[in-house]
Amino acid sequence: MFILNQTNSIANNYLAQLRDQRIQTDRLRFRQNLERLGTLLAYEVSKDLAYSTKMIQTSLAQTSAETVSDDVVIVSILRAAIPFSNGFVQIFDQAEFGFIGAARQESEGDEVKVNLDYAAAPDLTGKTLIIADPMLATGKSLVKSIDRLKKNGTPKTVHLASVIAAPEGIAYLNENLGLDFKIWTCALDEKLNEQSYIIPGLGDAGDLAFGPKL
Repeated sequence: MFILNQTNSIANNYLAQLRDQRIQTDRLRFRQNLERLGTLLAYEVSKDLAYSTKMIQTSLAQTSAETVSDDVVIVSILRAAIPFSNGFVQIFDQAEFGFIGAARQESEGDEVKVNLDYAAAPDLTGKTLIIADPMLATGKSLVKSIDRLKKNGTPKTVHLASVIAAPEGIAYLNENLGLDFKIWTCALDEKLNEQSYIIPGLGDAGDLAFGPKL
């Protein structure tokens, strides 16, 4: 697991602004900070990909460059992940794209259920799959999303990218995902509360980015 804020960088500024209630009221700034962190995390993910040598002809001479050889597919978990995944698109500008509609389902008791009602993705066979979901809380939406994506083929590698993750969600993924994966997050927080929200977290990323839903 890679945790971005374990090393001091400008990413800490963007993360602090996302958490700050005084700044959260500016939805544009909130979305921009999600996108910035997506860009920085995508750069880190890029170091883990496969590369091959490509010959380049400049106006003066021929030279070589190591370029990404993986076929990348970015899947965005709607709706909160839209600005976050846009940061990944800025880095992987030739990537294919997919979308998953996953939301918490109202239920009695403490158990959190996830309703997955929309999925659109390309063929994943042999490709590098990056799933962007800003809040890795219980991990249930990611497990259900990956189970659905398996219908589109088996990827070569799976990268799960989040802004903030909870230990309970990571444990759930380790127990319930039947494939190898790597987790990339900007921060690993303390825990989940009784309502399965991340503490200290930042609140509902979708509402803060786009406004409250009915």
